Amino acid sequence: MRPAWAAWSPDRPFKLIVPFAAGGPADIFGRIFAEALGKQLSQAVVVENRVGAGGLIGTDAVAKAAPDGFTLGLTGPGALSVAPALPQQKMPFDIYKDLAHLTLVARVPEVLVVNAASGPVDLPALIAKAKGKPGAVTYGSAGAGSLTHLASALFSMAAGLKTEHIPYRGAAPASTDLLAGRIDFMIADVPVLKPHIDAGAMRALAVTTAQRVSLLPTVATMGELGLAQVNSDNWYGLAVPAATPAETREALLKASQAALRDPKLLQDFARQAGQAAPLDPDSYVNFLRAETTKWGAVVRETGLEAM
Repeated sequence: MRPAWAAWSPDRPFKLIVPFAAGGPADIFGRIFAEALGKQLSQAVVVENRVGAGGLIGTDAVAKAAPDGFTLGLTGPGALSVAPALPQQKMPFDIYKDLAHLTLVARVPEVLVVNAASGPVDLPALIAKAKGKPGAVTYGSAGAGSLTHLASALFSMAAGLKTEHIPYRGAAPASTDLLAGRIDFMIADVPVLKPHIDAGAMRALAVTTAQRVSLLPTVATMGELGLAQVNSDNWYGLAVPAATPAETREALLKASQAALRDPKLLQDFARQAGQAAPLDPDSYVNFLRAETTKWGAVVRETGLEAM
């Protein structure tokens, strides 16, 4: 039976566009959320992966979809907070005019890692190495303008380091080169790197969140190590086309908030080091604007102009 709060009666399956590849972190969180949301809506929520341009292609597809409530988008910082801060980035949609932002869905912590066999033993040692050889220490990322890029740039700025960025086409190839000793460090989502940490191939030096991470309880925060300004996590939100009727948006918001309280979803998120993070639309938009301001300062320092 459908909940009494649902003022809208969907008569067919929904589509959730995930703007990243199948099998990656966004896809995993998107599928967990889709399953829980489908229970609330009494309809299947089918994930469709639309990949490219740091999430812009998939998010643009959401912005241009029919505003009937049946196409939703899992959004992230690349398209909504980083891209708008890039001076030469051509935006195919207006973030606030073409999309209605319903809620934050999940927040995922990040961790700085080095090669366990050849890398520094702790964060002070990495900083000392980088200061001793300005420009020689390298870090990998999932691509220019990705959160993995900007989080490492923020760390370098905060620690007063001159480091070299090596962009890759995703976190997986960056991890491969870190394991091979071809780059010195990287920052990425905990669930992406934890298998390598557990296997003893990577050493975790610090998490970039304000609090320690339950899946890595012995790893200190950047704040504990004197770099409190390095406060970064990945996140995913939910959006629909801006012209979606208000009553439909309200029904989807309430269904989403209920889904984000689902015990199975909470358990599945926790296995990926994620936390459900529901917000009302106004608070979520304020969050988006604050993220753009934060990453805009880092973008200006890196000189990055487009993704």
